[in-house]
Amino acid sequence: MILITGGAGVVGRRLCKGLIEKGFEIRVLDRPGTSLPGLDVDLVHGDITDPATLKGLFDDVETVYHLAAVILPPDDSWFQRVNVEGTRNVIEAATEAHVRHFVLISSASVVYPHATAYSLSKRQTEAMISSQTAMAYTIVRPTLVYDENGGEEFMRYLNQLKSWPIVPIIGDGKSMKNPVHTDDIMDGLIAIAGSEKTHGKTYAFSGGEDIGMWELSKLMLAHQGMSRPFVRVPVWAAKVVAWVLGLVMAKPPISWQMIAGVIQDANLSHANATEDFGYAPKGVHEGFQICWPR
Repeated sequence: MILITGGAGVVGRRLCKGLIEKGFEIRVLDRPGTSLPGLDVDLVHGDITDPATLKGLFDDVETVYHLAAVILPPDDSWFQRVNVEGTRNVIEAATEAHVRHFVLISSASVVYPHATAYSLSKRQTEAMISSQTAMAYTIVRPTLVYDENGGEEFMRYLNQLKSWPIVPIIGDGKSMKNPVHTDDIMDGLIAIAGSEKTHGKTYAFSGGEDIGMWELSKLMLAHQGMSRPFVRVPVWAAKVVAWVLGLVMAKPPISWQMIAGVIQDANLSHANATEDFGYAPKGVHEGFQICWPR
């Protein structure tokens, strides 16, 4: 039995399907109102921030994939409540049920030299799981996740690119990214199931091709059949705009989290994943062509 928290999300749905095809029994925890039509899973509605809803959830579970988290919440307090305290609740419930293996889905942002509230919350979750001794664990750090339907950060940035008549690129546009297709993340996560070789290790799930932020933005638009003039915006100016808009708007189009994500490298090496279980992701040019052919 494998339990997937946040299993009704973009990555979770594909992971459920892939693990079912491998013969695993799947239990999913997700928020009330979610559904997984066409998938033979035991779907349980609950809330990781409420330990009472986790009672009995981990019975007979051997492996947990902890995907549930917030990336772009209404305010930063959600990072502590959901990502940190929610993960703590899941770890405690899994420990009490004698789960053998805990797979934590973290983020490439944990290596950012300039931290955000999100990246700090993920650092805390990594510290929690790596410091406990009751379960074997594996940590996975995806880079920018995409497919034709998501993920959340990718689609938000794509929608912004499409909405601006002139695209502001914060900084010099040279920060290196390595977007990863959800199919490649799914293949990597499935390979971890039941593999003792992965215990106690941290893997970056990046794509197969490094690309600069300026070029990536152009490529994203091109696969939507669009083109825009680009203009560089100094980081200090973007910070000022983000601060001002944060004072007057509930959901400003620019924030420190967005700025930090644009100006910092996120092209982590997946070499140890390739060595341990043959992780071989596609590059962004190939992946975009699959999602949005042109």
